[in-house]
Parts: sequence; C-alpha cells; structure tokens
Amino acid sequence: MNDNPLDRPVNVAVVGLGFMGLTHINAYRKLPDNARIVAVCDAVRLPVNGVLAGVTGNVAGSDAVDLGPDVRAYQKFEDLLADGEVDLIDLCVPTPLHVPQTIAALRAGKHVICEKPLARTSAQSQEIVDAAAAASTFFMPAMCMRFWPGWAFLRDLKADGTYGEILAARFRRVSAPPGWSRDSYFKGGESGGALFDLHVHDTDFVQFLFGTPTAVFSTGVSRFSGATDHVVTQYMVPGGATVYAEGSWLMASGFSMAYTVMFERATIDFDSARGDNALQILEEGKDPRVVTPEGPDGYVGELHHFLTAIQHGHPPTIVTATDGLDAVRICEAEEKSVQTGQVVTV
Repeated sequence: MNDNPLDRPVNVAVVGLGFMGLTHINAYRKLPDNARIVAVCDAVRLPVNGVLAGVTGNVAGSDAVDLGPDVRAYQKFEDLLADGEVDLIDLCVPTPLHVPQTIAALRAGKHVICEKPLARTSAQSQEIVDAAAAASTFFMPAMCMRFWPGWAFLRDLKADGTYGEILAARFRRVSAPPGWSRDSYFKGGESGGALFDLHVHDTDFVQFLFGTPTAVFSTGVSRFSGATDHVVTQYMVPGGATVYAEGSWLMASGFSMAYTVMFERATIDFDSARGDNALQILEEGKDPRVVTPEGPDGYVGELHHFLTAIQHGHPPTIVTATDGLDAVRICEAEEKSVQTGQVVTV
C-alpha cells in the first residue's frame, strides 16, 4: 500500500458531472488545504469556458460552478487515466460503471473514491475489494451517512454508553425519484432501484451501528426502475435490538430523512423536516432538548477523511471497501426477501 505522505493538497479529478458530481465538487471547494480539482470527465456534460451549469437533485439543487480556466475537461475516461497530475479519481457515475472504472483507475496508480452502491451485486463488489487489496493506492466507498453529523452523533452515543443500550431503532429515507436518471438509469433494474441507490445508506448505517445483521425480512414495491422502489426491512442484529428501515422513491415530490432510536434512558429523534430543530433528545420527565452536532455535512466529512488519509499516507478507517461490499450483500438479502416473502440469512 502507498505509505508516502503528501505535503500538498491532493490533485482530484471528478468523473460524472451530474448532481452528485457537482455535490462533490462543491465539497472539495470547502477543503482547499486538502484538495485541488485539476480535471473533470464526462462523456456528454462538460464545462463551457470553465463554467459547469447547475443541476437538480433529490436533496437540493446546485448552482452553476466556475471551475476556472485551468481545470482540464475530458470526455474519455482513458484520457483522464493518462493524466499524470491526477492523484485521486472521484467516481460519481452510474452504478454499472463502478467496477470497470474503479479497477482501471486503481491499476493506473490512482487513489479512488466511488459513490454508492459499490456495485449492483456482491460478486461485482468483490472484484473491487480484490482490486483495492492489490493496489498500491487507496480506495474508499462514499458512504456519507457514517460522516453525517446527526448520524455520527448517534454512533458516538452508542459507543460511549451515554444512555445505555439501544432497544429499538427506526430509520426512514424517502424521496421523489431522481429526475436526472429517469431516461437512462431506470432500465432493466441496473440501478437496483431505491433499495440499492438510496436505502443502502440506512442499510450501511445499521451495520455501522450494530454490526452485520444475521438476517433480514423485507417487503417492497417495484414501480418504474425494474427493481425495488420502496422497501421496508427489519434487521436481525447482534444484541437483539428491534431495528427496521424504510426507503422509497415513490414520493410525488421532495426528500426526507429521519430516525427514532430508543435507548434505555433516552430517545434520540431526528427529522430533516424540522430544519434547525431536526435533532432532539427526549428524556423522561424533561422537556425535549434540541442538539446541533458540530461538523460539516457528510459529503465534506467523507472527502476530508479520505483526503487526509492520502495526505498522511495511511488507508481510510471509518469506511472500507469491505464495508461497501457488506452493504451490497445485505441489500441483496433484502431484495431476495422482497421477491420470496421469506426471512433471508445474510
């Protein structure tokens, strides 16, 4: 593995200039000591005179971004790989491209961060894990909820035993379908539907919080993606807490994420619809208390973690390639449970 620290910002190339690509670009721009965007790549959508137009997403819209005149723009991924100035390739491309582009970039000697899910299947995800293990550079899946302030706060509470053990937990992430993908991404179930593309965030956080579930029971609906577009899953987790999560692309409009976690001595409740009052602590005999966790959003958090790992010459620790594989493996079990109506062992 690469253990040579960098005494400068990491030179970054962002591949895929849709909503998530712009989200990552904006996050890098908040980390000038850690990152410098030197190149972008997209087969169709490129900056004009250094300006990349905004795009609408399910979380929020993005404004146009002025990348400046010196950022190189590539249409062919192979040409980007030949750019010797690039240290890190950030893949914000559709899921079917994750495996070939990750493997090619690692073999070209680049560090790689890849958006979720790692791949459509666990077998494909294993290819990435194997390539990352053999590489001289670092790889990290972009599982941003591990870094999101309200979620990282929850993990810390559990680790510290602040309110005792978790007895029950419910996670919810519901959205209108991502409009940028309707014509190309929703074909033949290759995206995995909301289960793999959106609900995977909560699946991954469940394993981050409790460890890998032993089994799942899921019900779901397929509407337009060819895969599961609404899912409700109960996870059988180590320790025996009652844990379930709902994910959906069936909302007519908007986006919402929430959780309610019952500890022995308090309930922690998050609802993005409450805005600045999203995160509340409820204790018996006390008024609800609003908490504002410190730190940037999960996109900035995950990128900062990976960039500092590269700069210090050590691999990322909060999320690994194997974690990305396990998240896909659990989602596969959920998909099988939806299809069979049975409890499925993970």
